Parts: sequence; structure tokens; C-alpha cells
Amino acid sequence: MTTCSKNILSTLSRYVFLVYLLVLLTSHRVVAQCPANINFETGTFNGWQCWLGSVDEVNSKNVITLNSASPDISNHIMLSSSPGDGLDPYGGFPKNCPNGSGHSIQLGNELNGHMSEGVSYQFTIPATANKYKLLVNYAIVLQDPDHSPTQQPRFEMETMNITDNIIVPCSSPTFVAGYIPGMKNSAVRFNGGSVSYRDWSGISINLDGNAGKTFRLFFRTAGCTYIDHFCYAYIDVNSNCDGSFESSAFCPADTAVNLKAPLGFKTYTWFNNNFSQVLGTNQTLHLSPLPPPGSTISVELTPYNSYGCTDTLTTKLSDTLTVKANAGADITICNGEATQIGVVPLPDRVYQWAPALYLSAADISNPIASPPVATAYVLTVKSQGGGCVAKDTVKVFTKFVDNTINITGKTETCIGFGPLPVLKINLSDSIQWFKDSVAVTGATQVQYTVTQTGKYYAQIFNNTCPLPFSTKETAFVIDSPIPGTTYPVVDAAFNFPEPLHARQFGNSVEWSPAISLSNPFSYAPTFTGLLPQLYTIEIKTATGCITVDTQMVKTHKKIEIYVPTAFTPDGNGINERLRPLLIGFTKVNYFRIYDRWGKLLFTTNNDQVGWDGKVNNIPAEIQAVVWMIEAVDVDGKVHNKQGTTVLYR
Repeated sequence: MTTCSKNILSTLSRYVFLVYLLVLLTSHRVVAQCPANINFETGTFNGWQCWLGSVDEVNSKNVITLNSASPDISNHIMLSSSPGDGLDPYGGFPKNCPNGSGHSIQLGNELNGHMSEGVSYQFTIPATANKYKLLVNYAIVLQDPDHSPTQQPRFEMETMNITDNIIVPCSSPTFVAGYIPGMKNSAVRFNGGSVSYRDWSGISINLDGNAGKTFRLFFRTAGCTYIDHFCYAYIDVNSNCDGSFESSAFCPADTAVNLKAPLGFKTYTWFNNNFSQVLGTNQTLHLSPLPPPGSTISVELTPYNSYGCTDTLTTKLSDTLTVKANAGADITICNGEATQIGVVPLPDRVYQWAPALYLSAADISNPIASPPVATAYVLTVKSQGGGCVAKDTVKVFTKFVDNTINITGKTETCIGFGPLPVLKINLSDSIQWFKDSVAVTGATQVQYTVTQTGKYYAQIFNNTCPLPFSTKETAFVIDSPIPGTTYPVVDAAFNFPEPLHARQFGNSVEWSPAISLSNPFSYAPTFTGLLPQLYTIEIKTATGCITVDTQMVKTHKKIEIYVPTAFTPDGNGINERLRPLLIGFTKVNYFRIYDRWGKLLFTTNNDQVGWDGKVNNIPAEIQAVVWMIEAVDVDGKVHNKQGTTVLYR
């Protein structure tokens, strides 16, 4: 063969290959793949840029200033649908986007005030992807303090065409507090202020015709610029970027199929392949009987209140769905701990577990299981139309680690006044005792004696179970007795009340002997006697500690009669009665009170009663009265004394 012939054949071969490639490309739909982790499905912020900053009002404009930052756990919060993050405290809607994805994020928090936060993602549309859409779900929670628009909390969504340096206007809404139609008022208030919210909504970002161009998706939240009012948002990006949607495949044996459009739009309008017929107006379209495989179905999405543009998604029905059941690998749990079984759900599948006992839900692909005994769970997976069925079984084995704790002794104990408390657990592969949540050095035995006040528990490690198990925590008070002391000597007059005082600690006291004391069980009894006395004071604490103090009381002869020169029986509780104060006396023969004309107003043979300023139960007028007293002292001598006192009111 000549060189010329070889060149002709080579050129012909290349031509045939190019024609074949062209036919191949034009006969297969090129599916646009979403950028890596734009949907947060790795459970990280990989590929995303996080931002932190502030917001201010500058020249009557709201200005958000952001600086590049690492993900902040208080402002860039990763959410996971398994096991789930619960409900928003103000809106009551799920924090995790209900579109079936595994991860969403929360941007910002309720403590922002003048702070702002952001996340952005830059990507390039593949050169072959002329059809390219992003579907974003979002929910908003913010305060509406009724400031001017430039001061209000806000949530911004921006789609930037980096290549052409323009913002995609229909896909870049700004949500300003007080100016967002369709917001709902929360029944829960924050620091006395009202809170508004919008449940999960959707927006379609149409980037058709931009193959090869670079775009940036940017989300920003900001509090108000005036006082401390907050805004935060929940965000998720769907996993399809080619303008199609899930639930377009069915089993050959199916009799029906449900097509489900993205959630969060105001209205849905379904059309047949040539848009000549409206097939439905709900988010889910039920088709029965099934159209022929290869039929196209479209849905028109209208966002809420013009936040975004009306867009149309199209999918091609196929009868290529196959169903497999995957219950996950067998697993061992300890002490009934919760564990997840199954795998991530797939669209177009119906899941059912049996038995349903000890499962968080029996109709999802990956429930939380916590059986107390070994259990075999059977997973049945069906196509939506019921034509395909598959089953798989997972066995959940159980182990039990005995983490009971026995306590000998009292939880309140005094050193030296009885045995100290002892804690004991069963033998395990490894043991560590803790005091006040800090590991006690060297405390690794089954038994531990408590010698200090604190809260104690043990962690038990068993080689058959990967996690440590803790005993219950018990608080102990370990006390030691306070040394006894001798109080200063108290000098008391014969038969005259003298207050005594014990040290103020413990919870009970006893004076011994009880002679000449008003109350031997009081911390402050009164001594009234003739003879000197040495007392022992036994003070007890709740832990059983006993301290013994001593008090010497010496007595002295002192003979005195005191009567006040004025008293005020006016009902205020102060100086209400006229009575004598006797020191060194054992008996009162009489105490009498007369008016200035000699009329007897009051008499008694007791020094404690006194006159209340009344005559025949009627208050006496203001006047000077004369009193006379006769009393016997400790030596038996009779004393007489008289004087005058003024009655005031």
C-alpha cells in the first residue's frame, strides 16, 4: 500500500470517528452534574467559603461588611437529617430541609445584633451543559423591630455571573424584616420582642445558556443596625442541576407513579409533553395509568411573592427502575443504646420495617433502633407503584454492661465518727472513678472509699462494648470535727438574767448541765442563778461531727432596783409597760402605781407583769405617776423604794 493510500485511510478513519462521536452526543442527553458538595451532602463546608462581619447604616444605605473566616460553630451550623436537629423554636418547622437531603445549614443565630454572616460557593458550568439550574430551599427567622428599611434585619441571596461581572437579578432576592410578604408571627417572643418566620420555601436559579461560565452563589444574614435584633436562615441546595427532578423512573410492573416537584414553591402546574394539557396543580403528580416510557412531563414552578422567577422543569419517564433492599450491616449495641440501621433513602421507593418495635419510625429507610434484646429487622422496599419488591434483613445484637453501683455507709459522714462511705461496682475490663467529673488518679478498682466532699461516679469499660458506661452520680459530704474551745468567763449578777452564746455552726446544740438555763438546746440561752456554773456545750453537725466547748459563768452579789422615768403605752411594741428591773432579788412583796392624787392605779407582786397604762381597761391620760416597791434580796433583807414616772402617748 502506498503512503498516499495510507494517509487517505487514516483521514477517513478520523472522519468516521468524529461522525460517530457527534451522533453519540446528539443521541444522549448530557446530564449536568452539580459541583461537589454544593448540596452540603458531605456534612461539611468543603468547597464553600464562610464569612463573618458586621452590618451598618452608611449614608442611608444598609452596608454588610464580611471577611473570610473558617466555619464558626455558632454562625455556620451544619444540620443533619439523621438523627435530625428538631424544630425551629419560633416557627415550629423542621430545621432540616424536608426535601429528603441528608444535610442543610443554619446561617446566623438569634444573638447577632449588628453582626452579619455569609457562605459562598464559586463554580464553573461544564462546557457541554447548556441546560443548568440550581434549586435552593430556604427558611427565614427574624425580628421585625419596625425600624427604617435600611436598619432592619435581612437575608440576602445573590447569584453572580463572575465571567460577565453581572448579578443574575431574578435569582438574587433580598428579604428585609417588615417588608417580606407572607411572613408569619411566632407565638414565641425573644427578649420581649416579636419574631417572624417563613417556613421552607424554594427558588429556581435558571442558568441555561451559560455553558463554560463561572458563577458564585452567596447567602448573607445580618441583624439590625440600630439595636440588637437578629436574623438567621436555613439553607439547602438540591442535588440536580440539569433542570430535571427525581421520581421519573418506574418499574415495568408498576401500575402508577408519583412525580414529585421540588418543595417550597407557591404554585405547581404540570403539563404533558407538548404543554397542551394541564395534568395537575399539586407538588406531587399521580399518574395512573402510566404514560408510555420516554414520555416527557414538565412542571411550572412559581415562587412566593416574586422572590425568584417562574421556571419550568422537565423530566423523561423511564421504566428502568430496579429496587434493591439494603438493611445495612449487622450491629451490636450495648445497654439499649440507640443506633441507626439501614442506608440513605433513594427516591421512588417505599420503605417498611418489621417488627416496628423499638424503631424511631418503621416507614423510613434508616430509622434509629434501640431494642433491649437481640432483634432481626426485615426491610421491605417497594417501588411507588408496587411493581418491584425487595427485602433484606439486619440483625441487631445486644450486650449488657452492669453499671449498677452499691453504696455502703451514709452520704453525710464525719471523719472519726463512724465508717466512711464505700462505693462498689462489679468487676469489668477497665474501671475509672471520677470526683466532680475529674478522673481520680489511681482509682481503678471495683471499690472506692470516699474521703472528700464531692460528686462521685465510675466509668466502666467493657471490651465487648466500644463505649464506656457510667454509674449514677452520687453526692457526698465528708466532714471533720471542729476543735473544741473555751469561751471567755461570763460574770452574772445573782439571780439576774444573763445571755450566753454558743458558736454558730452545726445543726444542734446541748448545754450541760441544764441548771439555771432558760433552754439548754438553744444557741443563745439565758442564765439566771445564784451559784457559779461550768457548762459543756456539745455542738453536732448534719454529718455527725461533735464539738465540745466549755463556758464558765461566775456569779456576783449585786443589789439594784431600777424603774424607768418614762414609758409609752402607744401600741408600737417599744417601752409599753412600766415595771421594775431587779438585780439580786428573790421576791417582790408589792409594786404599786398611784396617780398624783393618791389613787391606786395598779398593783402586783411580780416584777415581770408591769402596768400597761390602762385603768379599768381604758387607756389612762398623759400624766406623772408615783410608784412604790417592796422586795426581798438574796440575803433576805427587805428593800423599799419609790419614785415618779411620766406616761407618754
